[in-house]
Amino acid sequence: MRIELDDVSRPEVVALVEYHLRSMHEISPPDSVFALDLSGLKHADVTFWTVWDGEDLLGMGGLKQLSAEHGEIKSMRTAPTALRRGVARAMLDHIVREAGARGYRRLSLETGSNAPFAPAWALYERAGFLPCAPFGNYSDIRFSRYFSIEL
Repeated sequence: MRIELDDVSRPEVVALVEYHLRSMHEISPPDSVFALDLSGLKHADVTFWTVWDGEDLLGMGGLKQLSAEHGEIKSMRTAPTALRRGVARAMLDHIVREAGARGYRRLSLETGSNAPFAPAWALYERAGFLPCAPFGNYSDIRFSRYFSIEL
């Protein structure tokens, strides 16, 4: 498995981002989907990586700078063909290391609160993330769950 800095231009990456967005809209209320689209992932305050095995795309994830000391995990997704292979944990560990290297003191994320998101909660909790209040521009408490870790 290798993790690469990505510019969201390769067709297979575009397809995974689009799959991620479709999936989020299928399992979340319309006003509670905060996943970034292609243009959002290309924004200057977002760094985006992909995970590969040879030519096979395994997953993706991003880090958005909220302030000089606070980052947010965005658009983490494992490709359906790569589930249960440690892709999400590898990406999460990479993002946490990068956030620490940037000098962030806190790393946060927003995710859903219904059953399809349970594997994500378990992943974040195993990595030391704790539930927290909404942060940044978030205010949704009907559907969203928030986690953060002090670095």
